[in-house]
Amino acid sequence: MSGEMSAAFHMADVRDKRITRRRAVAVGELLAGPLAYPMILERRLPKGDALVMAEIAGLQGAKMASALMPLCHPLPLELVRVHCAPVPGRHAIRVWCECASEARTGVEMEALAGVNAALLTLYDLTKPVEPALEISGVRLLFKEGGKRGVWIHPQGLDAQETERFAPRPPLQLQGARSAVLTLSDRASDGRYEDRSGPVLVQGLQALGAEVAFAEVLADGIEPLASRLRALAAEGVQLCLCTGGTGLGPRDLTPEALQSLGGRRVEGLAQMLRALSAQHTPMGWLSRAEAVQLGGMLVFALPGSPRAAAQCLEMLAPLLGHALAMVTGRGHA
Repeated sequence: MSGEMSAAFHMADVRDKRITRRRAVAVGELLAGPLAYPMILERRLPKGDALVMAEIAGLQGAKMASALMPLCHPLPLELVRVHCAPVPGRHAIRVWCECASEARTGVEMEALAGVNAALLTLYDLTKPVEPALEISGVRLLFKEGGKRGVWIHPQGLDAQETERFAPRPPLQLQGARSAVLTLSDRASDGRYEDRSGPVLVQGLQALGAEVAFAEVLADGIEPLASRLRALAAEGVQLCLCTGGTGLGPRDLTPEALQSLGGRRVEGLAQMLRALSAQHTPMGWLSRAEAVQLGGMLVFALPGSPRAAAQCLEMLAPLLGHALAMVTGRGHA
C-alpha cells in the first residue's frame, strides 16, 4: 500500500485546553396527547411508571454519550440530574438534563444525550396507548465554563428555569477604568510591533472595562514603577502589564511591582502559573505577579499574545469580584 493515509474523522485535540468547571442543561418535550397525558401523570401506563423510568434512562444516557457518538470525548461526569414536569396546556412532558464536570471540553452532548434517552423512554412506555406521539423542542438550554463562559440559547430561559438552574455569568467590569502597559525594549524603540497589548485591550473591553490608557514602555524597573504610581493616582482601578516576566536580565516587571510596596495577591499569581501549565509546561517558568496598589489591581502577565490572552481568560471570572472587594462593594 502506498500514498499518504489520513483519517476521515478525528476527535478534537483538547490537550492544550485547560481544565475548567463545566455545566450544561438541555431540554425537550414529549407531546403525549389528551389520552396518554393523564395516564402518564397518574402512573397508569401498561409498562409502568414512565416518569421514574425516564429519569433513570436520562441518567444512563448522559453517562453513555461517548459510546453513542463516536467523536464525543469520554468525560468523568460529576453531576447528572434529570427532571420531568407536566405541561398541561400542550399535553406534554417537559424534560431537563443537567450535567457538570471539571474537564477540558464541555458537557453539552452529555446533557443532550440524557434528554433524548429520557424522551425516548417516555415514548417507548407511552406508545402502547398512543402511537401518535411527538418529540420536539430538543435543544441546549445553556452551558457555562471554558473560554466562552456562559452561553444561553437565543430562545432564552423562562422564569422557572432561571430560578432552578441559575446560570451565573462572571461579574462584568462595568466600566472599570483600566490600563494596559506593554513592557518591551524592542517594541518601545520601534523594532517590534506590540501585539500583546491590543489583545488585552480588546479582551478588557469585551468584559465591559473602560481602557483609558494603552502604552508601550521599555523593560526595567523604571519607568514602570513611576507610571504605575501615576495611574493609581489618576483613579485607574485595573492595570494589566504584559511582558518582562521571564528569566532574562531585563525581565524586571515583578521587581517593579514589588518596589511599589503594595499588597501582593499571591493566590492569583499562583493561579496564573498553575492554569498556564495546563496549556504548556513552560507556564511554570513565568514570574506572573499580582499586586494591589491602593485602589488599583496590577497584574504582570506574560509577553506573548497567546499567553496574555489565556491569562486574561483565566482572570475573567474573578476580576469583577476582585475589584468589588478592593472598593469595599464585595463585603455588602
